[in-house]
Amino acid sequence: MPVKFKIQGHLIRRIVAYTKPYRWLFYGAMAITLVLSGMSIARPLFINAAIQSVTDQQNQMHAFYVWCNLILFSLITESALQIVNLRMTSILGQRIVRDLRNSVFQHLLHRKHAYFDKNTVGTMVTRAVSDIESINDMFSQGFIVIAGDILTICIFIGVMLAVNPLLALIAMSTIPLLFIATALFKRGVKSSFSQVRTAVASLNTFIQEHINGMAVVQLFNRQQAEYKKFITINAEHRKAHIRSILYYSVFFPVVEILISISIALVLWTAGLKHNSWHLGLGELTFFIMMVQLMFRPIRILADRLNALQMGFVSAERIFSVLDNTESMEDSGTINFNGLTTAIEFKNVFFAYKPDEPVIKGISVYFEKGKTHAIVGQTGSGKSTIAALMARFYDPDSGSITFDGVPLTQYRMSHIRRKTALVLQEVHLLNDTIFNNISLRNSEISRAQVLKGIQELHLDTFISSFEGGLDYKVQERGQSLSSGQRQLIAFIRAYIFNPDIFILDEATATLDSYTEQYIQTALQTLLKNRTCILIAHRLSTIKHAHCIYVMHSGQIQEQGSFNTLMALQSHFYTMYNTQ
Repeated sequence: MPVKFKIQGHLIRRIVAYTKPYRWLFYGAMAITLVLSGMSIARPLFINAAIQSVTDQQNQMHAFYVWCNLILFSLITESALQIVNLRMTSILGQRIVRDLRNSVFQHLLHRKHAYFDKNTVGTMVTRAVSDIESINDMFSQGFIVIAGDILTICIFIGVMLAVNPLLALIAMSTIPLLFIATALFKRGVKSSFSQVRTAVASLNTFIQEHINGMAVVQLFNRQQAEYKKFITINAEHRKAHIRSILYYSVFFPVVEILISISIALVLWTAGLKHNSWHLGLGELTFFIMMVQLMFRPIRILADRLNALQMGFVSAERIFSVLDNTESMEDSGTINFNGLTTAIEFKNVFFAYKPDEPVIKGISVYFEKGKTHAIVGQTGSGKSTIAALMARFYDPDSGSITFDGVPLTQYRMSHIRRKTALVLQEVHLLNDTIFNNISLRNSEISRAQVLKGIQELHLDTFISSFEGGLDYKVQERGQSLSSGQRQLIAFIRAYIFNPDIFILDEATATLDSYTEQYIQTALQTLLKNRTCILIAHRLSTIKHAHCIYVMHSGQIQEQGSFNTLMALQSHFYTMYNTQ
């Protein structure tokens, strides 16, 4: 179905709003387009006059040379203006693409984690890259050029009617058929363009997921099965493109046939009525040229309208991202400079999906400067507590307080500046170890990083890499072992000097040698800091001041290691079965 006009008008207003910083480009291109539209009629008129000057009885060769020079001048001028216009519209389009892409990426940076839970990476990549690139066509082949084409067509029709009204009407007799063909073509191609965009997003998602998970695909010998899935998705992409090609393959021959019919009608009428009309060779040539010149912008207009429609499809998708309001509300006004008493959860409930609670009325008390541990089976809600504490999500009910003040009343940036979260899966950039530690923060110097490494007693670890801090880490840290990635994450957390330190299964998969490194680093890292350890390996939490045992989103037991072992209940059973 075609997009309703009022929706297109709304999209046009939003897109044109991005031209405000580049008004001189936008209005300059519009002005040149208007001039080109006016000049488009000059050449046929000059050719008509030139032919007439040598076919009349006086045979004015001097006038013929003058008209030829004017034709040459108009060609050169038109070509120069077209070059300037194309350059201006292309620059304008690319600058708007840049600004839109910046806006989309900045918007994505502030979405809730729930937004990324619901949208695939491939879809978001398509929105930020492919869809935005289509906006460039809306300026290089869209708004401005379409306005010029419409003006050109109006000028052609007006001049033809002024020169010979009857021949003009005969020449334009096939235009209604052309408009019908154009409307059908535009509707069909718009639908196929929408299908192409959907197919591209599916391809991006599938490829991204499988490249990231290639080890799993190969380990379980799923190459052939996944290849068959890819063939199906790729076939849908191919079919969508072929549909659009089919519309083009039918439309353009239809246009050529209509042009030929119009020219034939002009020639037949001129030949039939030549004696009574006294139609000169120049006038006849003029009308033949006008038919071709008039149909060309109409034909191109259809193609440009489709580029515009494709841009509308992409714009709708882009603005659906920009209009998403799923950002974590940061209305806090209180600066958080560090914990003074405790972090407290009071009867907290939370669900990722409605009616599927993950946390069910939890109440816990994390005292300042002490190490607390959370243990339990997979899916019991341990990591969710860490995510709530870092304000990746807000609880559905209940309250989380820092020093008795609700978490939402603090500035979010202050909370996260003072909170370090080290996960089991460490994300590293395709960059040097230094940049992975500092995250390119200009406030963190190389000297600070080196000092932090010494304080954590990890000098030997860093020096084991060729180039030390300048060692280039591959994408997602694939050139490093899981233990090496964890150690870099610990250094990064320490350098940012957090007040609250959360370890979410950070030592679950480490070998004993690397764990010794981490345990040594932890002695420095946890000094005078509040620490929450989320762990499967219960032997690593013996030193915790308080251990919370979770099951199905609730606290089953709590107390010190010795207290829980003495109870000989849930924790006791868990510990002895490891």
